[in-house]
Amino acid sequence: MATTDRATAVLTIDLAAVAENFRSLRRRFAGSELGAAVKANAYGLGAAQVAPALWRAGARTFFVATLDEGIALRATLGKAQIAVLHGLTTGPADEFLSHRLIPVHNSIAEIDTWLAAAPDMPSALHIDTGIARLGMPTRDVAMLADTKRLSALSLAFVMSHLACSDDAAHPLNARQRDRFRAACAALAIPAYVPRSLVASAGIFLEPPYHFDLGRPGAALYGIGVQADCPNAMRPVVRLSGKILQLRDVDSDSTVGYG
Repeated sequence: MATTDRATAVLTIDLAAVAENFRSLRRRFAGSELGAAVKANAYGLGAAQVAPALWRAGARTFFVATLDEGIALRATLGKAQIAVLHGLTTGPADEFLSHRLIPVHNSIAEIDTWLAAAPDMPSALHIDTGIARLGMPTRDVAMLADTKRLSALSLAFVMSHLACSDDAAHPLNARQRDRFRAACAALAIPAYVPRSLVASAGIFLEPPYHFDLGRPGAALYGIGVQADCPNAMRPVVRLSGKILQLRDVDSDSTVGYG
């Protein structure tokens, strides 16, 4: 007897739908590379199963939140480029090096730590342009522009993150895009270093927002990411359950606790 035959509920993850969602987003994306966010165990669906499906669909750059997630993913994907969005706050530099993981720097202090450990190894830079979550704030960007730190780094990419990309008409989108361009110019980021601004919802914005590298997450897993628009993504998760009992209940009957 199969385990599913005994279960009262079964959660099904459709890996083919994940792959098709990736391909659909890639067709929309005007940049040169579409990566995939598999943080939080691929949004709870199982990174060990989801990440290989995305690799087969063509993803080569993957984004996780923490060092531990990166180490686990490296065991699954030996050749992928794996970036850790929370950077060196989640573990020591030597662990990043031993597992070939890319730390995303969110502060000058993290850059200094990496420069002392492995300046020739790839790392990335996160610039905050208005979400005030992770990333280097404007003051630190100005301080960084006055030093030679960046010229000593081997940058894999530079990124920011949109706060309101689910609303295409929101004015903050254009302000963040322009701030990102201005910050890259102020820091003299070389043209060959990929720029990354959009995650899932941002891919549905106009091409000037796309830059070089996309980082979809929620949309890959079937989540609608556009406000007031039909969900364009294929469903990935299906929950089915057994009906345990059917009852006829008259209007004057009591039902359940209380």
